[in-house]
Amino acid sequence: MRILGIDPGLQVCGYAFLETSIEGEKLVEAGVLRTPTDLPLEVRLNRIAGDISEILENFRPDIVAVEELYSHYAHPKTAILMGHARGVILQKCAQSLIEVKSFAATRIKKSITGNGRASKEQVQRTIQTILMLPELPEPNDVADAVAAAMCCANSLQIQMKNC
Repeated sequence: MRILGIDPGLQVCGYAFLETSIEGEKLVEAGVLRTPTDLPLEVRLNRIAGDISEILENFRPDIVAVEELYSHYAHPKTAILMGHARGVILQKCAQSLIEVKSFAATRIKKSITGNGRASKEQVQRTIQTILMLPELPEPNDVADAVAAAMCCANSLQIQMKNC
């Protein structure tokens, strides 16, 4: 199974491509997509759309795991801007006929560390240990994308066991 994890963001969007098999999970590639803050919103969204299309075309994932939006009442504008980026990502997946699974940040953390309120550092260290990475996955946007992909893989394994 090939899973693309995405941590949506307007300024920085993390992505991670994970391959799963009977032997376990393997991180193939991970990185960030960046858009300059001085560009108009529509140009930034178009750039994200193009970058996501390229990633989908290059990796041809079976499924895409996307972190759901989290909105804090003190920062509604941030959630709205992230929502724009997430919408573009979901549209590109739909256009490519790729299934999308959305996961809440707390579910992702619980799936990876056993604690839905785990710190960013705990998530990074757990990912490093499970995937036997030589270094912590950084920046946080990459770690969050890897975690989303791993959560999706865990979810699919549970579904298969229950069938």
